[in-house]
Amino acid sequence: MKKVLYVGLDVHKESIVVATAPQGDTEAQLYGRIGGTLDALDKLIKKMDKPDLELRFVYEAGPCGYVIYRHLKKRGYMCQVTAPSLIPTKASDRVKTDRRDARQLARLFRAGELTAIYVPDEEDEAVRDLVRARDRAMVDQRKARQRLKGFLLRLGYRYSGRGNWSPEHLRYLADIKLSHAAQQIAFQEYLEAITVATERLERLTKAMEAALATWKREPVVRAIMSLRGVALINGMTLIAEAGDLTRFDSPSQLMSYFGLTPSEYSSGDKRVQGGITKAGNGACRRALVEAAHQYRIPPRVSPAMQKRQEDQSKEVRAIALKAQQRLHSRYRLLTARQKKPVIVVAALARELCGFVWAIVCQVSAPGKVQTREKGTVKEAKAAVLTTPTKATKSTPAGTAKKKYQLNSENTFKKQAANTGAIHE
Repeated sequence: MKKVLYVGLDVHKESIVVATAPQGDTEAQLYGRIGGTLDALDKLIKKMDKPDLELRFVYEAGPCGYVIYRHLKKRGYMCQVTAPSLIPTKASDRVKTDRRDARQLARLFRAGELTAIYVPDEEDEAVRDLVRARDRAMVDQRKARQRLKGFLLRLGYRYSGRGNWSPEHLRYLADIKLSHAAQQIAFQEYLEAITVATERLERLTKAMEAALATWKREPVVRAIMSLRGVALINGMTLIAEAGDLTRFDSPSQLMSYFGLTPSEYSSGDKRVQGGITKAGNGACRRALVEAAHQYRIPPRVSPAMQKRQEDQSKEVRAIALKAQQRLHSRYRLLTARQKKPVIVVAALARELCGFVWAIVCQVSAPGKVQTREKGTVKEAKAAVLTTPTKATKSTPAGTAKKKYQLNSENTFKKQAANTGAIHE
């Protein structure tokens, strides 16, 4: 039987610090520092590899990406990329060096205390890079517009029209003539920056539409586009950033991954809940919050939504309709309780996350949704085994015994459906 050698890699641009932890109770040892190239890594493997030894590698996710992970996987070695924010650390530890980090990675990897992250394949990563490029272009466009509006406001120019950046607003900007040539040059440069940013944003949007047609996850993206508020941009953002959503066993795990669950600080009998954790992927969380605003409107299938749902199955359309009904009722309930709008939208985004999970599983893993439904019915049975009935009039007050009758199967199914736990 081969012995296992756990290898911790503290990866940097120009170098990699290596530490090893043999199987057993032996303390992790520093191996040395090598170059940051794959050739240097291959030389290290050639020195360490032995017939009776199994090498297992781990390193932190960072700016160097997944090149090392994919290279080691191709060579047949086990490799894990761990989340830096989830590495256990001592509160009293005030010394951080590359050598300590490498030893800590090897030691914790051997103990099984590291949390591995999801590594997308090369095609998914390419689509994700395209989605992020469009997101950066949108930010650049917004900043360019803010610079121009601030410049004009300082000079006393105020647009009194109805909509900013409409054709009328652009004609208004074209008619502006400043008294000084230097200011006119600055104004034209600001205006040109907006034009360039807008054109780049349009090109990247068209590139996303073209990339979706050849992407292997197109059926999943088209399916979640059946939901209100989830069109092409939000749909591709959710799937490109999060990857395969069927790896989550329940919608609550996906909600936590997107950082939409409430934070909590409890001790003893005191329980305090705060705002959402905002952990995990911010782009997906932002997409869900944007989509959640649409559920203030009463349930309705618009022509655009009807077109997106044309090629979808009956089950997917039913989930999309149920999302509209439930989320709009939640919106009315929370607003009636005078909750803050931001709290209401965050709650809707959290529940919308559950419907996204249900649709993805319906398309990619239908058995998982059916298992979830059966489990929910069983939980309802365990929670409500019997129901007390009222005492008859002939029984004296205070001496009546509670009579119980078992509920039928339909009662349990109805209760499980009313709780909405399947899609929460």
